[in-house]
Amino acid sequence: MQAASPPQATHDPLQLRRAVTSSFLGSVIEYYDFLLYSTASAVVFAHVFFSDLSPVAGTLASFTTFATGYLARPLGGIVFGHFGDRLGRKRMLVLTMSLMGAASFLIGVLPTYGQAGTLAPVALLLLRIIQGVAVGGEWGGAVLLSAEHATRRRGLWASFTNAGAPFGMAVSTVVLSATSAAVGEDAFLSWGWRIPFLLSVVLLAVGLFIRVRVAETPVFAEAEKNEAEKIEAEKNEAEKRREPTPRRPLPLWDVLRHHPRVLLLGIGVGLSAFVFQGTVTTYIISYAVQDGFARQTVLNSLAVSSTLAVAGIVGWSALSDRVGRRPVVMAGALGVGGFSFALFPLVDTGSVALLVLALVIGQSLVHPMMYGPLAALYTELFSTRSRYTGASLGYQIAGLGAGFAPLVFTEVRADAGGQATLIISAIIAAFCLGTVVCLALLGETSRTDLADVAAQTPARLPADDRTEPAQTS
Repeated sequence: MQAASPPQATHDPLQLRRAVTSSFLGSVIEYYDFLLYSTASAVVFAHVFFSDLSPVAGTLASFTTFATGYLARPLGGIVFGHFGDRLGRKRMLVLTMSLMGAASFLIGVLPTYGQAGTLAPVALLLLRIIQGVAVGGEWGGAVLLSAEHATRRRGLWASFTNAGAPFGMAVSTVVLSATSAAVGEDAFLSWGWRIPFLLSVVLLAVGLFIRVRVAETPVFAEAEKNEAEKIEAEKNEAEKRREPTPRRPLPLWDVLRHHPRVLLLGIGVGLSAFVFQGTVTTYIISYAVQDGFARQTVLNSLAVSSTLAVAGIVGWSALSDRVGRRPVVMAGALGVGGFSFALFPLVDTGSVALLVLALVIGQSLVHPMMYGPLAALYTELFSTRSRYTGASLGYQIAGLGAGFAPLVFTEVRADAGGQATLIISAIIAAFCLGTVVCLALLGETSRTDLADVAAQTPARLPADDRTEPAQTS
């Protein structure tokens, strides 16, 4: 007996606009806080929280705490993904934003190493982990909020979540730079660095005001309604047969049980984008300052390239709706792999113009080709009742590349000396090659109907066999 087609969810254009606005601003706020830490870890925290160490050791320690935030992101994706797939996308997004704002504010009031000794870096580490958990839960829900409200041009609408990341970076960099310029170098290292973190409370209030006005996505609401009907029918059938009522599988189990290959390939697709992201947004700051550039010059250059990256992400993602995700992301991987060998020679010239050019090409042109379409691509890989978990897990595990790239590359530079930049470029290119291979194996996803994916995936496990999906007739 052929299963009936699932009823179509009703999509409201007003809710789509609200969802996209909420996702973009929410992403800006989350990444303002999260990436503010990355900039501060490169220019401030080694002096403030690791002042007892040598400059190189202090930078490594600072980047280590930076990396822990990325380690915590998959955990956030699993936890918030679980409840987001069970209870809805919107509820989790309000919670993740509140968690991030609170953690960032507390970083702004932490005592320094000189004031509290080892307690200061330990507290910094714990708050960084909370940041990682929050941003790990934020991304998947924000992307799904836009993608599941959209009826077409899913790549375009979902990309605004990813576009919020570089814009948040630009805002955090501008605020950090403006604060440094306003209070002076000594005051900035003493107390001025706290101001950008304390301002996160204002951004949090604005973000929550917008987010609470967005309705739950129609795709999730329809899937929840259909599943409730299935649960009731199965319950009644089980009672007639005097059998235990079937239970619903955990979203994480559904991803690992039914989509392991897709999950691994998705991680491989996104990994190179994050390795390069960590290079151009965090490692290059420390590298350029040690190479002789003024810190303010580097931060201003990063602000310019981050702002331009917003247009790159949205533009390339819109193109992926027309030609497919795979051609755009693959072209970006090849572009980044090639450009990685030109990045450091451009910085090594000592020219401010060429530094800006290197960051603009890297962060605003070639990187968005890989990074922008990932928002829609990850949502198209998983079913509705495990999509939050699956998309978040794949994206956040791939995101570990951004967390560990600055740490690994700092070690490479310390060990390899003059050959370090060539080795670093080769590492980036190797990850890009991995992206090309994974894309070739994964196939095209842009024509996927999110509602159809939900209808085709088993949602329940029978009571007498927890390892096999329930059979439909």
